[in-house]
This record gives sequence, structure tokens and C-alpha cells, in this order.
Amino acid sequence: MLLPQATASVQPPTIGADFTTITVAHRRLYWSVKPAQLHPTVVEHTRLGLHLLTETNGVARRLLASALAESLLLAGRIEFFDLRKPEEADASFARALQAAGEADDALLGAAILSHAAFIPGWAQRRTEAAERLRAARTYARRGNASADFLAWIEAVEAECDTICGRPSDALRAISHAEEILAASSDHHVPEWFTWFSPARLAAFKGNTQLRAGRYAQARDTLISALAGMLDGEGKQRTVIMADLAAVEVAQDKPEDACLRLHEALDQLATTWYATGMERIREVRHTLQPWADTDSVREVDDRLYSWRTTLSALQR
Repeated sequence: MLLPQATASVQPPTIGADFTTITVAHRRLYWSVKPAQLHPTVVEHTRLGLHLLTETNGVARRLLASALAESLLLAGRIEFFDLRKPEEADASFARALQAAGEADDALLGAAILSHAAFIPGWAQRRTEAAERLRAARTYARRGNASADFLAWIEAVEAECDTICGRPSDALRAISHAEEILAASSDHHVPEWFTWFSPARLAAFKGNTQLRAGRYAQARDTLISALAGMLDGEGKQRTVIMADLAAVEVAQDKPEDACLRLHEALDQLATTWYATGMERIREVRHTLQPWADTDSVREVDDRLYSWRTTLSALQR
């Protein structure tokens, strides 16, 4: 789908800034509002932005296109990470990239391409994911990306490699990310870049160490990551707690694993996250040898409560 061209410049010069204000509000709401409730609002906002492009020219159009790209990126993130609809997410990312091109915003383009790499990466299509990440690095270079931004791209590659069964490659990418962060840079971090931090990198690293069978290292790394999470990062907390539970299962400590899963479910009750629920279910599958114990049955009682089961079916 091509972006619409302006047929008449009927909107005031403030239209880009006004549209951006709403985009910024959605950016903040993502961390606390239920994704199924936020998603329709974000999508309608993008539809409005597409219409306004037909009525906007000049600087206002460029600002509007940039905010539209961010909104489409947010829609894609919700579709992929929160609602587990990868095909819809891929379409949103494609439209987001078109809008970023209209705005000539290379950094936003790099962010979109990196997110788009998750889709083939999680489907174990490593070559396709690597191609998207190469494009992302090219755009990041054009946009004078900060150290944090470049480290995040390495972390994305690490997660894709981990899922594709290449933990050694993933650990090398994470080591490179740590080197980039240590070197730092003078380039600014865009205000919309809110999904990465050293603690998030530690979470990536801990998951990779877990998949590589380095359980003691994984536990230490994940505990450190959990301690570094901010109050509003509940979604990531769920994932880390589930990974810590997986570490306990791998070391034949089912009761400790169940305690971690209860913590993860507590967090999930506050902030729904489909990716977090998937991690929890993966751990529960590995607990099957202890299915008849009280601790695992207590997890099942929560995992298959009326509310949780209905939420999973609705999604």
C-alpha cells in the first residue's frame, strides 16, 4: 500500500505536532494499558494519520509522517509481542517503513526493520531475519545511531540466533553489544526509543545462557536483570521470572521453579503479555515429570483459572 499524496493543503501548520502529541501519549500508555484495549485506538490513530497525509504538505507533512511511522510501529509491536499475530505485525511494519521513508527518518527506519526481524527470527527463518538486520544496521549508520541503539540491534540478532538454535552466535552478538555500550557515543537517543536498557540486554543474555545450558550464569544474569527493571517494565519482568523458573527446572528444583512461576503469574495478572504467557507455558511443559506434586498443581490451578483460560482463548 502506497502512502497517499497530498491533494490539498487544508490542514494548519500545527497538524503534525498535534498528531504527534497523541502518538506520544500512546507510547506511554503501552506500558500500562491492556494491549487488547490499546490496539484498536492505535490503529484508528494510524488511519487518521493516513487520511491527514492527503491534506498536509511541507514540514507539517514530514512531522506527521514521522509520528505515523511510530504509531504503525507501536501497532506492529502490540500485534507481535502482545497479541501474537505475526502476519498483521509484518504488514504494520511494512506500512511503518513507508511512513518513515516519507519522513526521511533513518533511525526510525532502523527501529522498524529491527522489529521486523523478530518475525522471521521467531519462525526460525534465520537468513530472512539476518537480511532485515543488515538493512537495519545500514539505516542506523545513516541516522548516526547511539550506542544504546546499536547495542539493541545486536540484542535482536542474539534473540533470533537463540531461537534458531545458535546460542554460541547469540552470545557473541551479546558480547559485542556489551562492548558497544561500554564504548558509548555522543549521538543522541531518540525519545521514542523506550524499549531497551542495560537491564534489558541482561535479560536477553540470561535467556541465551539458559538455552546454552549455562544455568548458574543464567540465574545470576537474570537476577541482575530483574533488579535493574524499572517500575513500569512489568511485561519484561514476567519474561525474566519465567526464564528464572526455567533455570530451576533445568537444575531439578521444581518447587523453586513453581515459586518463580507464581511471581510471573502475579505480574501477568497486572500487565498482560502474550510473550510472557508463552514463556510460562513452556516452563510448565518441562514440569510435567512433577505434575502430581502439590506445587505444580497449584501452578495449574492459577494457569487454568477461569480468568486466565478465558483470556488466553480470547487472544
